[in-house]
Amino acid sequence: MEFMHIGVVTDKVQQNETYAEDIKVYITDPEESPFKFEYLRFEKDSPLPEIMQKNPHVAFKVDALEPYLKDNEVIVEPFNVGENLKIAFIVKDGLVMELMEEC
Repeated sequence: MEFMHIGVVTDKVQQNETYAEDIKVYITDPEESPFKFEYLRFEKDSPLPEIMQKNPHVAFKVDALEPYLKDNEVIVEPFNVGENLKIAFIVKDGLVMELMEEC
């Protein structure tokens, strides 16, 4: 497991944010932040779970998603991001976590 970034919910426009139309959220690149912050600005009608829209998340790269999905509350089922990455969101001990698997 490798730490990747911290997702920070904001209501302020961020420099260099991109818009993910399908999930209705503006996102920044955590590689551009010295603290690996990924800022997320949700539109009111975003389909993502409320817990994600109101709380930070911590992202980790894992070898395989499945072991984590079966033992934790899955709030966003696995989906592909580009051709080489699959991600899912879980809640573990009250904390939202993003899990990333290279494919």
